[in-house]
Amino acid sequence: MDNIMMIGIAGGTGSGKTTLTDRLKERFGDDVSVIYHDNYYKRHDDMTYEERCLLNYDHPDAFDTGLMIEHIRTLRAGQPVACPVYDFTVHNRSDKTVTICPTKVIIIEGILIFENKFLRDLMDIKIFVDTDADVRILRRILRDVKERGRSLDSVVSQYLTTVKPMHEQFVEPSKRSADIIVLEGGQNIVALDILIQRVYNHVHGLGQ
Repeated sequence: MDNIMMIGIAGGTGSGKTTLTDRLKERFGDDVSVIYHDNYYKRHDDMTYEERCLLNYDHPDAFDTGLMIEHIRTLRAGQPVACPVYDFTVHNRSDKTVTICPTKVIIIEGILIFENKFLRDLMDIKIFVDTDADVRILRRILRDVKERGRSLDSVVSQYLTTVKPMHEQFVEPSKRSADIIVLEGGQNIVALDILIQRVYNHVHGLGQ
């Protein structure tokens, strides 16, 4: 299906990627599918929970990006895929999958999706959500404690040990690959309006 628009939305943890993605999904409904890089974390059944807690989840090697690339190519060819589902409470891939069907617009979301050239080259529009580090860490703390059952100490320790250095090594440099840099994600109404218009034109077959 050559008429599928692939939009990559990247940015640091807690930057507002998901809010921007949700705004587009709310606006265009069934015309938009979302595929999250987070669901492609590698499976580690061979490790104990304690061992999995010590892994670096912010390095590109933590992801099975090859499988994600394969799935995106399958979607572009007009076929559905069985996307893995990751369980953050146990730091491992669950036994569930979710079916993602090809739609007019597919959003690819994740902190490191611009780091891999093969994945990057599948995207028609690359958006980097840029938000101050202090805002991002506060959002991450609230999310991980409330939604993922983590302790405050473990979230802060992980942030200082791996999240922050990996952001500086991999995520921040990948910003250079973006077509558009959006400050504050889904809260940036001007940028959101421009993006909505671009997606609307594509969904309705209007000239760009």
